[in-house]
Amino acid sequence: MNKAHFQFWPKRIAKTLTVPETTLYENLAMTTKKYPSKIALYYYGKQYSYEQLFHEVEAFAGYLEHSLGVQKGQKVLLFMQNAPQFIISYFALLRIRAVVVPINPMNTTDELAFYINDCQIKHAIVGQELYDRVAPLRHSTTLEQIIVAAYSDYALVEQEENKLPKEVSSPRHSFPEAILWTDALALGHMPSVYEGHKDDIAVLPYTSGTTGLPKGCVHTNATVQANTVGAYHWMNITSDTVSLATLPLFHVTGMLHSMHTPIYAGGAIVMMTRWNRDDAGRLIESLRCTHWINISTMLIDFLSNPRLETYDISSLQAIAGGGAPLPAAVGEKLYQLTGLHFVEGYGLSESMSHTHFNPPDRPKLQCLGIPAFDVDARIIDPITSEELGAGQEGELIVNGPQLFKGYYNRDDDNRQSFMKLGDRTFFRTGDIAKMDEEGYFFIVDRVKRMINASGYKVWPTEVESHLYKHPAVQQACVVGVPDSRRGETVKAFIILNDPYIGKISETEIIEWSKQQMAAYKYPRIIEFRDTFPTTSSGKILWRKMQAAEREREPETR
Repeated sequence: MNKAHFQFWPKRIAKTLTVPETTLYENLAMTTKKYPSKIALYYYGKQYSYEQLFHEVEAFAGYLEHSLGVQKGQKVLLFMQNAPQFIISYFALLRIRAVVVPINPMNTTDELAFYINDCQIKHAIVGQELYDRVAPLRHSTTLEQIIVAAYSDYALVEQEENKLPKEVSSPRHSFPEAILWTDALALGHMPSVYEGHKDDIAVLPYTSGTTGLPKGCVHTNATVQANTVGAYHWMNITSDTVSLATLPLFHVTGMLHSMHTPIYAGGAIVMMTRWNRDDAGRLIESLRCTHWINISTMLIDFLSNPRLETYDISSLQAIAGGGAPLPAAVGEKLYQLTGLHFVEGYGLSESMSHTHFNPPDRPKLQCLGIPAFDVDARIIDPITSEELGAGQEGELIVNGPQLFKGYYNRDDDNRQSFMKLGDRTFFRTGDIAKMDEEGYFFIVDRVKRMINASGYKVWPTEVESHLYKHPAVQQACVVGVPDSRRGETVKAFIILNDPYIGKISETEIIEWSKQQMAAYKYPRIIEFRDTFPTTSSGKILWRKMQAAEREREPETR
């Protein structure tokens, strides 16, 4: 294990961390005992104390257990945007020892069907604007019951209506064959005695595999707790911290840093359902936000706001995140404006957010950082598995207490994703990286053919499979191309079937694609080709096409 980074370890923090053996639900219960009247959540003009939040968690848990019969280990779909009901649902499921399956609200009905069937899900908790995507699955999958939540029930709609996202301002509706959130809470059921354990499976976030098929990452209370407590110490989170929650909570970074860590500390969460740079500026100023974990594309948008100078953001004490490297010029602009360095990190769904974090007092830009508490990170030759030294490029492998227990029902993937090195088991990240002489890690490239668009993983094979459904498409090849805002964006090269040549436009293909796949997946750029470069066996040389795109000047793209 390399220890060069220890000389740059924050002076105030121990180099190892004993993780509590308590559960995530107990974090909320203990915080409520300590700070019952303290504000836990701010949401569009309303605020909720820890006691209020805890009371609703208990009531919803009682409903799930006694009215719906949800049992320990049962997987439940959580399909909604950032809202108080997301947090309440999440902890209510933990309360009855069920498993949270949080899914990106941008997914389509067909995409949702995969997750429901993969986990044999019977119950779903959804935002009302997403109901129409879930409802058809009651007749074609294992899904039996849908609970529908209206975000407007928790916002100050009357005073804030003109400023609210439409999903938040929309009044509550009734839905056929669905259970209303408010009706479930009104019953006031109480759950049975809590007997949770650190090794209970708590959450099953999904990531994509090398084939493009999503894979559920099995995380226990203990694996999530390791990073929750680690972030608490590393980022100096306290009970007086006010965290701006702009990252989606279904994603491990938002889930860990914008929900679990503030709740563990007893801090306040300022929640946004939709990203809006002006709203963020107003909230930082009015609620004196101190910590903001984001992705680089979000920060770039925030700093490019011509009205930014009208907001007082002096309360910010720490800004951190990842998703894609932050351009050096943007990092310098942030420092000049706030005196704060952007603290970049690196992690995966498999590691419940971070395995690496930059030291807050000595960060490097466009850098993954140094290994977090008790993480053993190494660079190996991806072919021979030989361990490599400083400055050598190879595959990043990691071992640590936050690592998942494996992919759900994916024995073959599990065999391929883990390896032994000495007496330790390491996860193979699939990322090409290098380590400098000071023990800081840097991403070089991807082993796999993944596109990183605004922090979302996009698999070309999956996008291509959708494109092939269009009658005009004879062949498709999808690559990632540089994008100043998203880091990478999705481009599709297409060979048209003869009847469609000259009769269909690139724009029509893009508009059709929007209806077939999640918003972060569909191709933003289409280029028609007569032929593709191929190998002698007929395989498309996607690497050659991608390399040509990356060599082009931005103005010609």
